[in-house]
Amino acid sequence: MSTSQRAVERIHPAAAITPAATQTTAVEQARAVAEVAAAVQVAQQNPRDMGRAWAEMQAACGRLGLASRAFYSVRNRGNGPSVHLARELARIWGNVDYGVHELHRDDVRGMSEIRAYAWDQQTNVRSSRTFQVPHQRMAGGERKPLTDLQDVYLNNQNIGARAVREAIFTVLPADFVAEAQDRCRQTVERGDGKPLVDRITDMAAGFKASFGVTVAQIETRLGRKKGQWTAADVAELGVVFQSLKRGETLVGDEFPAQVTGEEIAAQAAVSRPAPAVEPTVPPADQSAWDDVQVAQPGSQS
Repeated sequence: MSTSQRAVERIHPAAAITPAATQTTAVEQARAVAEVAAAVQVAQQNPRDMGRAWAEMQAACGRLGLASRAFYSVRNRGNGPSVHLARELARIWGNVDYGVHELHRDDVRGMSEIRAYAWDQQTNVRSSRTFQVPHQRMAGGERKPLTDLQDVYLNNQNIGARAVREAIFTVLPADFVAEAQDRCRQTVERGDGKPLVDRITDMAAGFKASFGVTVAQIETRLGRKKGQWTAADVAELGVVFQSLKRGETLVGDEFPAQVTGEEIAAQAAVSRPAPAVEPTVPPADQSAWDDVQVAQPGSQS
């Protein structure tokens, strides 16, 4: 059995054992088998140039355009290399096929079945994962159903992008990915040649203009005053800024609202119960009570 045939059976095992139900099914199965076989054959006839791949990776990660989108940061969900870096590294490495397929969508149950995969066609190493995605989105700590078709599509693609990112990093060499991340971090910290003080000023102004985040909120997050921010701090803020722009996280999650001492005192005053007023008990003799009500201080009889 040839290498191409083994690859075909590994990726489409049912194609070799399931009889065709119709002529259309047979044509589609034959086309899929031919595409897989041709991809494996072309990859093996044109192996990747390892030296070229490493050199191109180093050059790409040295550019601020890629490095500024190479990481993500989401509060309470972690941080790490982004899908943008994964796709670029797959392109540079060569002979890598990847993608996201929506296998099935059930609007009645509010569920979609998604498959994400990455396949090194040269070494025939493949990583794939199939999972179900509910048509829901977390908002305010609660699940909110999605009914608009565009919202469902974007939600599926967003979750599928995270899965394909992990699949790509599975088939790429670990040291190749690690060096790419290191170089991207160095590029972000180095910036575009501006002095650090100017980059800090621009970053603070960008947060204020785009998201209404104040310097005080940023200082609280970093635990340092503005004059003590480092290049690494600016790089971290840049990752958060990009994540906010892409909608991966919310301003309220990254920069919780600060409560001042005056606000706490005012809230305590509002919530403090009013002193109880004891009711006036009338005397037993109703006529005496009437005399008390009629007689006013300073009145003349």
